Amino acid sequence: MTGVDDTAEHDFVIEPELGTIVRLAGLRLTGLHVEVREPALDGPLQAAATEMLRQPDQDDVTVAVRALYRQFGIDPTRRRPSSEALLRRVRRGDPLPRVNALVDVCNWCSMESRLPFGLYDADRISGGIVCRRGRSGEAYPGIRKDDVHLDGRLVLADRTGAFGNPSSDSARTMISSSTASALLVVFVPAAVEAGRVTSTIEMTAARMAEFVAPQGITRWVAAAEAAE
Repeated sequence: MTGVDDTAEHDFVIEPELGTIVRLAGLRLTGLHVEVREPALDGPLQAAATEMLRQPDQDDVTVAVRALYRQFGIDPTRRRPSSEALLRRVRRGDPLPRVNALVDVCNWCSMESRLPFGLYDADRISGGIVCRRGRSGEAYPGIRKDDVHLDGRLVLADRTGAFGNPSSDSARTMISSSTASALLVVFVPAAVEAGRVTSTIEMTAARMAEFVAPQGITRWVAAAEAAE
């Protein structure tokens, strides 16, 4: 049976300069057996895509996410948040990408919530995690793409280096069929209401329980590091 634990602090922090503009929340999923293709998702994903075609192009969350990108000097119409890229794909008439059940549910929830999600193999993360700005010259190999350059961008990093951001994650921590434990991160602009974040996490936890069925699901929130 899938267990759903109470919200807990996770082992990472947000650097002080970013604590007033971005929040992080998400799920830790354990005891995973990743299905490459989950037929039970076919109908719900098609229905979700159809429903999103009826929705307006933008809402308050879309505006807040774009504003967050601009605070890092990024034009969100050129380097799009992952959530907006998924929504644009559906509006073009393309289906949501199918990778495996875990990634598919993550993409579904990101598109509907309009918040960028990151999804990482937790066993490939080394030590504590810091949310910070990318350093000059910093980059990582992307998933099925060339190097992702991170100078000045919002990134997640462990003791090995950066591995994620709200647009493109790294190949180092990508989900695979052998993933047994995963970390799901929602990148939340500070302007987004707390209730919207809570409902997004609850929706995602429920869908993970139904379609992925991990042995454990833990909600978490990250704290901003105290300024010295």
